[in-house]
Amino acid sequence: MSEEVAQMMAVYDDPSDQRSLSFEETSSTEESPDETRLSLETTDDLVPYIGQRFATHDAAYEFYSDFAKRCGFSIRRHRTEGKDGVGKGLTRRYFVCHRAGNTPVKATNENKPQRNRKSSRCGCQAYMRISKTTELGVPEWRVTGFANHHNHELLEPNQVRFLPAYRTISDADKSRILMFAKTGISVQQMMRLMELEKGVEPGYLSFTEKDVRNLLQSFKKVDPEDESIDLLRMCRNIKDKDPNFKFEFTLDSNNRLENIAWSYASSVHSYEIFGDAVVFDTTHRLTVFDMPLGIWVGMNNYGMPCFFSCVLLREESLRSYSWALKAFLGFMNGKAPQTILTDQNMCLKEAIAMEMQTTKHALCIWLIVAKFPSWFNAVLGERYNEWKAEFYRLYNLESVEEFELGWRDMVNSFGLHTNRHIASLFALRSLWALSYLRSQFFAGMTTTAHSKSINAFIQRFLSAQTRLTHFVEQVAVSVDFKDQAGEQQTMQQNLQNLCLKTGAPMESHAATVLTPFAFSKLQEQLVLAAHYASFQTEDGFLVRHHTKVEGGRKVYWIPREGIISCSCRLFEFSGILCRHALRVLSTGNCFQIPDRYLPLRWRRISTPSTKPPLLTTQNDHAEKIQLLQSMVSNLITESAKSRERLDIATEQVSILLSRIKEHPVCSQGMRELSSIHRNH
Repeated sequence: MSEEVAQMMAVYDDPSDQRSLSFEETSSTEESPDETRLSLETTDDLVPYIGQRFATHDAAYEFYSDFAKRCGFSIRRHRTEGKDGVGKGLTRRYFVCHRAGNTPVKATNENKPQRNRKSSRCGCQAYMRISKTTELGVPEWRVTGFANHHNHELLEPNQVRFLPAYRTISDADKSRILMFAKTGISVQQMMRLMELEKGVEPGYLSFTEKDVRNLLQSFKKVDPEDESIDLLRMCRNIKDKDPNFKFEFTLDSNNRLENIAWSYASSVHSYEIFGDAVVFDTTHRLTVFDMPLGIWVGMNNYGMPCFFSCVLLREESLRSYSWALKAFLGFMNGKAPQTILTDQNMCLKEAIAMEMQTTKHALCIWLIVAKFPSWFNAVLGERYNEWKAEFYRLYNLESVEEFELGWRDMVNSFGLHTNRHIASLFALRSLWALSYLRSQFFAGMTTTAHSKSINAFIQRFLSAQTRLTHFVEQVAVSVDFKDQAGEQQTMQQNLQNLCLKTGAPMESHAATVLTPFAFSKLQEQLVLAAHYASFQTEDGFLVRHHTKVEGGRKVYWIPREGIISCSCRLFEFSGILCRHALRVLSTGNCFQIPDRYLPLRWRRISTPSTKPPLLTTQNDHAEKIQLLQSMVSNLITESAKSRERLDIATEQVSILLSRIKEHPVCSQGMRELSSIHRNH
């Protein structure tokens, strides 16, 4: 949506547009035979003319409204003169431009905050007047006055649709929106789904996100106060059963629930290892209560999302976000993340600067890109996809200088000098453009693939709920389900037969240390390293692609201390060594990757147990299970080498499995094994 359209909506959403104020009398010329003839001769059927006839006043209104929409304005009903059956007077109706009249000055109230909203009314004199008459006993309405002179600019076709008069939600769409609301998806997602269903371009529905939020507000039927009491009671009950469950809340001056946050023991343990980079997604709301929802998510060593905490807020303000950040740090024993990704929210940005001063704050690129259709589709038209491709190119640049020069050229090329969204993005460029962020660790959560998995993970919490207590239960169920699914995926990854592609000792070494997910990322760089040449310089190495004669990356290596760094900063950004550094290590006859460049968070380790008292008993079982997993992995590797081996393995495993199933299992053993799988 363009800057002009956004400003127009802010003005035209003024409630004063919904009421009729006094209308200054315009040139209300009475009908005459000459006027009627002239109008009929010089106008077509799409333009109102003196003497035009309508069966009803509603038909006249619809005709004038259609005319106004084509011209670039909207209309409203104005005053009525005369009464049916009283004297000889004719009933008259006035339809006027939506910008007719002037808004009266409101009486100020010192105790009530005033909304400083600009009115759209500017005294426009455009109007159409109709009068009721009866011929041969049949009543009809005739146009007796018409003026189409405006003292303001008329809107373009792609802008006029944003006027309140033309923003309508049909009954069918209302039902659809209510159904979506029950599934817990965000308003933004509702808009995207309905655009797809209707086959319209993004931003071209007959209503806006604001209209949907207003509609959802009217759906509220649950008493929030009763819900708050039940929610607190439920959290206390969970705390009684599980002392490791954590929750914090605040009450307002009327002793009503204001904010509440909670976390689970397994989440706190996961954060100890994987809390270096987190996403704090505040783009969702609990629709029934219109409460902002914040969800803390990270990524584990197997590349899967992990849940850290949840928070529900009364409002989106600096005070609320500051409280949410403090509560989260309290749950996590005061440990702040190295980096945090959020939506483009200025209150949250300020709160992070106050409460997490050592944390690098950045903006989720996928949350920014999700807004592009509504921001730029109507503005750029056919060039939208071309602009989006250029944006992604700039986003991925390594050099700050190249980014800023490229941004300037992009603005000039697409004529976006006055666009407020472009201006805002550039002002915040250090929070989202990769050229400014590559020296910070983000665990790969800036990529499209991981953004989708994180978003899908969050959507599990937003299923159909009508009560707050149900929502807390759903979060707990979803976290538990994700933990179980994660364990299965972890086991599947570990059972995979890792295929070495380079034969280099560094690759073999990394395969035994890193998780399959992390190893695959490193392996990509190892394969690409073979395409690069390294040249020793006075202060390090210059590494560039073998097809290039200029440029390259600067690599610094201190073999005795096991320190290596590259100007591309891939390791700092993702925890994975880049092709340039790997090329230098290979050239220097290094057969193992230095230990510090195989970080703990990407190694084959298990998440800490959620029940420490059982560790002694479970460790024996855990070690045996890990040994068995290793044996199974080797069995698959060796059996796959020939058809004969595979047949023998299948036959013997089948016999072994039958013997195991026949062996009795004591209940204590089942409990211990179940506990191990939950905490593995």
